[in-house]
Order: sequence, then C-alpha cells, then structure tokens
Amino acid sequence: MSRPRIVDRSRDEAFMREALEQAALGAQRGEVPVGALLVQDGEVIGRGFNCPISTSDPSAHAEMVAIRAAAGALRNYRLPGSTLYVTLEPCSMCAGLIVHSRIARVVYGTTEPKAGVAVSRGQFFEQAFLNHRVLIEGGLLAQECGELLSAFFKARRGGER
Repeated sequence: MSRPRIVDRSRDEAFMREALEQAALGAQRGEVPVGALLVQDGEVIGRGFNCPISTSDPSAHAEMVAIRAAAGALRNYRLPGSTLYVTLEPCSMCAGLIVHSRIARVVYGTTEPKAGVAVSRGQFFEQAFLNHRVLIEGGLLAQECGELLSAFFKARRGGER
C-alpha cells in the first residue's frame, strides 16, 4: 500500500505540465485536448489523452486511458495512494471510475461548466453513498489548461466569428 505524501505544489505543477503535454498530443490527433497523468509514490504509473474519436470508444477519456494504463502496469484494479492530474474537471463517468479505482487525490486544471461533476454541475465526490473519499483540488494551471481547450475549439470553428 502506498504511503500518503506531503503535497508539494511545484511537483504538482510539473505533473500538470506533463498532463498538458498529453492533452497537446490529443489535439494533434484531432481529439479534444484533455490530458491525464496518474502518479503513485512520485512515479508516473499511467498517462493518457482523450481519444474517443480515433478509437471509436466513447469511454476513452483521458482519465480512463491513464487509469487503465496504470491498472495494467500494476496488475491491480485498485490504485490506492495515487494522484490523478487531469487538465479538465472530471465528468460523471470518470468520477465513478476514480472512486472505484480508489484513487486518493484528483488535481484538475480548469472547470468544465457543462459536464464537470467535482464542482461545476454537482459535487459528486461529496456524496454520502460513496464508499471511498477522494481529495479534490481544482484550478492548478487553470489558465493554461483553459487556453489549450479554447484554442482547439476556436481552430475547429474556423477562427474568430
């Protein structure tokens, strides 16, 4: 079992920057630029970016891809003591997976006003019925995460209107 770690903001920023790199890889493939990184004991155990279009898999959100990679690498469906860094506030599908995976902490960049369930459209992680508690921290490099998404959608719409 992993030991809880002391939060180090500069380390968090470094991991979020790597999640932003993952998001950029998705954007290069025409996917909505969301990136995720799963870290345990200071080591990256899973990476991912949104790829539902290229994989024809509606569940291929960045968080899902990173968590699947980590679970496969560790050969365990539970990931206690891990921290998920994701550039966008998780949706309901990903929030459920985070709880079922027993991830300890989620650090996200920018909010998702339409479908985010950490703070935007509800506080999923605070529901009394959940059998696992996740520490949620939002707003890390929010401007950079938001700008990447804005630039992607602006380019997709053909520029300024």
